[in-house]
Amino acid sequence: MSEVETHFRPPRNPEREAAIEEFLTRFADCPDRDLLAEMMVTICRLAKDRTGRGELKILSRALKELRYAFKVFAPYSQFRKVSIFGSSRTPIGHPEYVQADLFARRMRESGWMVITGAGDGIMRAGHDGAGPDASFGVAIRLPFEQKTNTIIANDAKLINFRYFFTRKLMFVKEASAIALFPGGFGTQDEGFEALTLLQTGKDTPVPIVMIDAPGGIYWQHWRTYVVAELLRTNMISPEDMHLFRITDDVEVAVREITRFYHRYHSSRYVGDLYVLRLNMPLPAEALQMLNDKYADLLTSGRIEQFPGPIDGENNELPDKHRLAFRFDRHSAGRLRLMIDDVNSY
Repeated sequence: MSEVETHFRPPRNPEREAAIEEFLTRFADCPDRDLLAEMMVTICRLAKDRTGRGELKILSRALKELRYAFKVFAPYSQFRKVSIFGSSRTPIGHPEYVQADLFARRMRESGWMVITGAGDGIMRAGHDGAGPDASFGVAIRLPFEQKTNTIIANDAKLINFRYFFTRKLMFVKEASAIALFPGGFGTQDEGFEALTLLQTGKDTPVPIVMIDAPGGIYWQHWRTYVVAELLRTNMISPEDMHLFRITDDVEVAVREITRFYHRYHSSRYVGDLYVLRLNMPLPAEALQMLNDKYADLLTSGRIEQFPGPIDGENNELPDKHRLAFRFDRHSAGRLRLMIDDVNSY
């Protein structure tokens, strides 16, 4: 057990544990009551620490917001969703608005739903294109500028957040893809955060597309900066440039996202193994190619294929084949290239 785990593991308190067990049995009995018990122990520790009222308000509000957001998204877990970011100031009819509208429409036609910040501009365009039935709104309360667009304003899939951090968590947690249109500080923040989560392995691989209006140069200029100031100075690796795709063609963007899930389905760690779930198995020659081409991603052993869940997965997605290997946990750009090769077969 690490020092951090030891620090956060509370000492045994049989009386407290018995009281919590009794409470859960009466009011919150469920299969995951062990996690609920941990949260209740944390509440007790907050009281023992004499945590300030302001801090407790933050925790209470964040928990309420996340609980409600989980409830809203839960009935739609079978649908893949794309989070769309861009300026709230883009007017209706602007080429970038039209492009975002078309992109959202094409994603809806591909069976996807969209998530936007529920404001005007690019956010409204996303809801315009997808339509209210295929739209989620994750709004933020601001003292100026932001207001909920009329398309999602009275929809049950609208969630209002006080905190950016809870809102941003839902943007990433619920999304199987990220689409960025030209925007200001907020768009840049969301884009860099999504890239950081992928680069550091804190999020499972997802496609990130940066979409200009036809002939637009916003994201080309952004890429110029990234190459000149981040890549040139070795602040990022050349492989990190594979974590995103820039285009001014909606069909290219839609294909980049939907193709990502052609054979690849999802991934997770199981012990020290990184497991890719596949919609269909790889032929033997493709598996050999992966082992030859991506041996540098492995700390030991080989990439192996399995017909279903491996030990430790609790029989999740039993119909999916698996690739399992010991990933070095830092070559995110190379991992993205590997997934592209998996999908090419």
